[in-house]
Amino acid sequence: MTLIRTQINRRSFMKLSAAAGGGMMLGFSWLASCSSPKEKYAQIPEEWFDINAYIKIGENGTVTIYSPNPEIGQNVKTSMPVIVAEELDIDWKNVIVEQADLNTIKYNRQLAGGSQSIRHGWQSLRMAGATGRRMMMEAAAKQWEVPVSELTTSMGEVIHAASDRKIGYGALASLAATLEIPAEVETKDNADFKLIGGNIKNVDAKKIVTGKPLFGLDYEQKGMFIAMIVHPPAFGMKIKSYDDSEAKAMPGIKDVIVINTEPKEKQWSDTNAFTELIAVVGESTWQVMKAKKALKVEWEQDTPAENTEDHLRLLSEALDKPGEEIRKDGDPDKASMKAAKVVESVFSAPFLAHNTMEPMNFFANVTADKAELVGPVQTPEYLRLSAMDLLGMTEDQVSIQMTRMGGGFGRRLYGNFGLEAAAISQKMQAPIKLVYTREDDMTQGTYRPAYRVAYKASLDDNGNLLSWQAKGAGIPSDPLFPHRFPAGTVDNFKIERVGIPTNISTGAWRAPRSNFIAGAEQSFMDEVAEAAGKDPIEFRLNLFDRAIKDPVGETNDYDPERYAGVLKLVREKSNWGTEMPGVFRGVSAYYCHNSYVAQVVDLEKVGNALKIKKVWCAVDCGIVVNVEGALNQIQGGIIDGIGHAMYSTLTFKDGKPQQENFNGYKLIRNSEAPLEIETFFVENGIDPTGLGEPSLPPISAALANALYKATGQRYYHQPFSSAEQVLVEMVG
Repeated sequence: MTLIRTQINRRSFMKLSAAAGGGMMLGFSWLASCSSPKEKYAQIPEEWFDINAYIKIGENGTVTIYSPNPEIGQNVKTSMPVIVAEELDIDWKNVIVEQADLNTIKYNRQLAGGSQSIRHGWQSLRMAGATGRRMMMEAAAKQWEVPVSELTTSMGEVIHAASDRKIGYGALASLAATLEIPAEVETKDNADFKLIGGNIKNVDAKKIVTGKPLFGLDYEQKGMFIAMIVHPPAFGMKIKSYDDSEAKAMPGIKDVIVINTEPKEKQWSDTNAFTELIAVVGESTWQVMKAKKALKVEWEQDTPAENTEDHLRLLSEALDKPGEEIRKDGDPDKASMKAAKVVESVFSAPFLAHNTMEPMNFFANVTADKAELVGPVQTPEYLRLSAMDLLGMTEDQVSIQMTRMGGGFGRRLYGNFGLEAAAISQKMQAPIKLVYTREDDMTQGTYRPAYRVAYKASLDDNGNLLSWQAKGAGIPSDPLFPHRFPAGTVDNFKIERVGIPTNISTGAWRAPRSNFIAGAEQSFMDEVAEAAGKDPIEFRLNLFDRAIKDPVGETNDYDPERYAGVLKLVREKSNWGTEMPGVFRGVSAYYCHNSYVAQVVDLEKVGNALKIKKVWCAVDCGIVVNVEGALNQIQGGIIDGIGHAMYSTLTFKDGKPQQENFNGYKLIRNSEAPLEIETFFVENGIDPTGLGEPSLPPISAALANALYKATGQRYYHQPFSSAEQVLVEMVG
């Protein structure tokens, strides 16, 4: 066991006096205040011991654990409580999990982004559970008049083996509440985990598959109206005038209003090009949709309209100009002049939409003295700050309740839809639920930026890497990470960047920047390995060996031993190097969100087309809390990455997005997904790191490298199935 101090800071732990009826409350920085259970469970006790927040224990030992972080499908609503339950040492079947509301006084980092929920919460969650377990043992020791050192726990009971006695936590909660919080507690050794590292079903699984209300679109409140927005058809436009007479005369329509959602002080999450909007409010979704189409709006150009042709030209021109130098080791230009071989390639990728399954929506009920906001948002704290600014309210007047999200991928980091709902409700003086159509969602932003990067590498006569250079451009910012691999592996290294201004709203898209640059870097790495006459995995491992033994530079973001470790693992598991007739293989490896992923893609020909037969995936993300949830995240990232690399693109003409729905913006189909994905986790006992995003970035390169083996064609520009390159048809 590991001994840890409980008093990390003033907010970390608090012990509240038990109210009438006794009980215990462990105040901790990640759980929310308790409320009555929303469902009837067989094990729900008649009496809950009075716990105001965090760990609530019933008289029969049932435990409610509140999860603070937004749930976007990454499974934290299951995994975070599992960590507490592990250290509390209780039977998972006796746990009830509830979603917490926003409370910045009680919790830290109520945010879903960067694959950091488990990583940031790991120690705190363990401490919460371990402290609860210790207090149960002290209560039992006091009641039985025996030393705590003679006690153990198992499955929600305290055990005194010497006297063959045991007692459940529920019977001890009231007494435990009178005890002092221990200054130090012991957490379990990893080898003693019973829940962590197992397979725990998603706590919302039954509700999801049976259609129970969970998501923002499910939320209803008596007397609410439905609202939809009309935003300018093109970026750079604004409202000039409108005629709403026909729309307002239609059945069920309450009003047509203009709102402005631009806060006086912007938060980083207030990324939105359209702040002045027309809102149609009515009794039903269908009525509002019909009225929206009946509106007659005249728009005017406010800022220059942008076109994809211009974007491509600006990106190309940017790479021909000097960029901002953000890292330089040695003299790459001099090394290139003396090289036996020089390899140069340019890679690009378009704007992308997020396309969450559940379109944007939010409920708002704004009155004169308070605002109740309910819906799917990844950044509830920042939404509240913006809402306070917009509505002219204080923090205690604005409440945020989080619903489960039907996908986020970064789109719901930017809560403009929540602000829109608040503004509409305030103006209507009524509760409303704002609902986006798919076209609203796809055409108003916020998009993954468009990127272009030029690579240049030089080799000596023996195929050794002499220099590596990359210049990246993006609209609006570049995709490069100056201190990631292959930084630290080559004496002569240079990174330059160029940003291009735009009036199109952009933002984080699953694994920001990494989602493109990993594919470009790892595709180019294969091309360089081929020029060196070396196996692509061996070529990479030789570079990591240099970074391990004699790294270049003082700042390198990655651990080369762990990086090399996943490559070695995927090489072993996939039997890399073994002849497989009819199978074309590509490899890739990447580090992001503090985790390491290596992948091998196996392609096979089916007639004149290609099929992804299998993806082999090795992952080093430290301790895996819930294997089932982890596998789902890895598989989802791989399929998502393949689909967008193969098919997806967003283009503009006169500022107008040309793809407005899935008839024009292709996503991967079930028949095009890999037949099999096999994942292997490195077991190293390291504290957990990111998992929701790291499997997506490298897959596009593993696919591109396999396609090269199958077609003889390098794939530099996404989507790979575009008309500008050899057509690749993927079949089921």
